[in-house]
Amino acid sequence: MAVAEKIRTPRRAELVAVAARLFSERGYHGTSMHDLGSELGIQRGSLYAHIGSKEELLLDVVDDGADRFLDRAERALSAGGSAAERLRALLIGHVETATQHLEASTVFLNEWRYLSPELRDHIQAKRDRYEHMVRAVIEAGVASGEFRADADIRFAATLVLSAGNWTYTWYRPGGDLTPTEIGERFAELVTKGLEAGK
Repeated sequence: MAVAEKIRTPRRAELVAVAARLFSERGYHGTSMHDLGSELGIQRGSLYAHIGSKEELLLDVVDDGADRFLDRAERALSAGGSAAERLRALLIGHVETATQHLEASTVFLNEWRYLSPELRDHIQAKRDRYEHMVRAVIEAGVASGEFRADADIRFAATLVLSAGNWTYTWYRPGGDLTPTEIGERFAELVTKGLEAGK
């Protein structure tokens, strides 16, 4: 299946939202087209007027998630400021995005591997682009002398991504910390660890 241009009717958008919730709760393989139809109050056969396959829904959920993360990262990195400030903005944006779209983020981070190879490659390219953005801001901090010269850039980027990505597993709305505060605390720990000695 090739990646098609996104066409979102209100019904299709509703279907994608329901799919995100069910895939996050039951997993992609644990959710049937019957389940999706039941949630929407329509017959399974009627779903195909809005969607070609269940995999199309998975792609929509995952691709939307990738685009949300990329958009927030691009805004954070283009805002200017020091490498630490940009990394802080990126981490806060990552946590806010993951928690504001908790169900879709769960699917994006867990279920994307069930896409067929061509579609998985499409998502992998976006994930790689995001990781490159994280590495680039850390590299910029090392090059400017703001971050320590011996920083392991790849490892630091993995730490940033892991901290942000796994938030969805334990974050609960209404907890002691807001998503912004969680991102700020992560950023404080990461940037302090990268900070060049005085």
